[in-house]
Amino acid sequence: METIAKLKDVRLSAQKGRLVADQIRGLPVDKAINILAFSSKKGAAIIRQLLESAIANAEHNNGADIDDLKISSIYIDRATYMPRTSARAKGRGNRIMKPTCHITITVAD
Repeated sequence: METIAKLKDVRLSAQKGRLVADQIRGLPVDKAINILAFSSKKGAAIIRQLLESAIANAEHNNGADIDDLKISSIYIDRATYMPRTSARAKGRGNRIMKPTCHITITVAD
């Protein structure tokens, strides 16, 4: 039995999110939450909330036992950029591209 939780258009670059995702891939959920709770990265807090949502979905919708769950897959895909401009000299502007990503977590027995 697998349960999926998705979070779309997260204001985080995919490269920085993958650094956190690689640390918890394949671990039991209690150990993964412990690692994410003590990580100082921005992506750790976001992924932790999504992981807790996936655990709650598995327990409520499928009646899964929390102690048996582990992260079967987690992947982070690049999403669109949010274009912004910054004022420069002589009436010009520089373009600032703010990245976003999609996060998908699958927990299974």
